[in-house]
Amino acid sequence: MKIESVFDAAFAPYGKVLPGYDTAELVAALEKYTPLPEGTEYVASQPELEALPIAAQLAANAYGGMPIELGWCNGHNTKLNCLEYHRDSELNCGSSDFILLVARADDVVGGVLDTDKVRAFRCPRGVMLEVYATTLHYAPCSAVKGEGFRVMIALPRGTNGPKPEITPLNDEDRRLWACNKWLLAHAESAEAAQGAAVALKGVNVDIAADI
Repeated sequence: MKIESVFDAAFAPYGKVLPGYDTAELVAALEKYTPLPEGTEYVASQPELEALPIAAQLAANAYGGMPIELGWCNGHNTKLNCLEYHRDSELNCGSSDFILLVARADDVVGGVLDTDKVRAFRCPRGVMLEVYATTLHYAPCSAVKGEGFRVMIALPRGTNGPKPEITPLNDEDRRLWACNKWLLAHAESAEAAQGAAVALKGVNVDIAADI
């Protein structure tokens, strides 16, 4: 798979780089307070990140005053496995380069996404990145073979919390996996084995040979 840059024009339908933020303290906190597991781990809210001045800046500027949470997704990964989306943008910032595998919501046809639509974009260390609500995404991927990643994840507070109890009214409702989190799983994924809707067809993308 071709690895493109978040600075390329090709990334414009998926998100944008947010200039003006001094991320040095955030990067240092990611390295100091968050682990680097062998697999992939996600924590929605990390107090040491939320205590940083940049947390208030992101809430006020990037989210227009909405309450947000600053957590992380860290580890080692090269595979797609699933795609998710939220009703709001997600912000990412890594303590090292990382790669996002993404697709567009309007690529979903009949409730299913063909993984041929997935593209890969590399985000440099310390860059504040907005991923649009209409962009399907999931866990970051390593940018260098054998190396891991630490990525700050900012979202509206409560996102990825417990799934609300609902009576499904349509097919999208059946993809609701957690609070403000809709999930499309590949049949090979652990999430599919746990009951997530299998809505990705085609190859379970793996960029191990491309990094």
